[in-house]
Parts: sequence; structure tokens; C-alpha cells
Amino acid sequence: MYYVYILNSSSEGDHYYVGSTGDLKARLSAHNRGESAHTKKYLPWELMTYIAFGTGEKARRFENYLKSGSGRAFAKKHF
Repeated sequence: MYYVYILNSSSEGDHYYVGSTGDLKARLSAHNRGESAHTKKYLPWELMTYIAFGTGEKARRFENYLKSGSGRAFAKKHF
């Protein structure tokens, strides 16, 4: 399985991060250990939601959509 996830910064309540991974638990731990330059300054992170996909390609396409303007609006409305 491949996952697209949305994180919310516990320290900065209005800061979100969208990503994709094959191992959600390990990736969330890596974010909270500060191993990602993009998320390091907003520690700690909590998982808001995730969506599972059968292929990495579908997960990456949905991740890219969520990072677009209309995708951000969709995520804000539904998640």
C-alpha cells in the first residue's frame, strides 16, 4: 500500500504538510525526529488524515493534486 497523508503542526496550528509514502508509521516518526528539512522547523507533527492507494503512481498523483490550489481547497473543506 501507498499512502498520501496530511500532517498538522502541533506548535503552529495552521501549518500543514502533504506527503506520500509506502510506510506511514516510519515516515511520521521521521518527520517528528526532524529528518525532513521541510518540516523540521514546525515540530511536532500530528497525523490529520491519510488515504491508502494500491500503487505509488496513484498516490503521487493525488499528492500533487492536494498540493495544487484546488486540491488545497478540497482538503480544507473535507479534512
